[in-house]
Amino acid sequence: MRPTPPQRLVLASASPRRLDLLRQIGLEPDEVLAPDVDETPYLRETPRQLAVRLALAKAGRVAPQHPQAFILAADTVVAVGRRILPKAETLGEERDCLALLSGRAHRVLTAIAVATPDGRLASRLVESRLHFKRLTTVEVEDYLVSREGHGKAGGYAIQGRAGAFVMSLQGSYSAVVGLPLYETWNLLSGLGLKRS
Repeated sequence: MRPTPPQRLVLASASPRRLDLLRQIGLEPDEVLAPDVDETPYLRETPRQLAVRLALAKAGRVAPQHPQAFILAADTVVAVGRRILPKAETLGEERDCLALLSGRAHRVLTAIAVATPDGRLASRLVESRLHFKRLTTVEVEDYLVSREGHGKAGGYAIQGRAGAFVMSLQGSYSAVVGLPLYETWNLLSGLGLKRS
């Protein structure tokens, strides 16, 4: 009888936060890859649709390179109503995001997708609702100097200084950081991945 080959897990994400979160639940990926996927929203695409489409696209992009592995991908979208906020790449974008979020409620939608060695592809979406305090000019400028919001969806990172801006959070804190741990473990284990 042939021995069963060891299960492999590939994290399809460039985010160090997602890697840290995965390790938090005892999962160490065999490889970490950053798939090149165009994240531009389609015309009239909702925030929920965008998050799920991008997570599936990332998993689908990496799966052919590692056909014998479980591929885990994720995408996080920050939205005010139907408006999708960018992954802020400039100080101007960060400032605009913070101005829009100041004193308001918003949603963080994180989708995860898993491609399995036997060709299945599954996804889950987690929606969290947050309310920011009204930010002063000094708070905004101090935050911009920290550069913590650079490259982050909505121009902020809840696990850093922006945690002090959050008056309330309904949903999953780890999903807002970038990977919903409960849903991630349930999806992976439900598809057959066993913790080593």
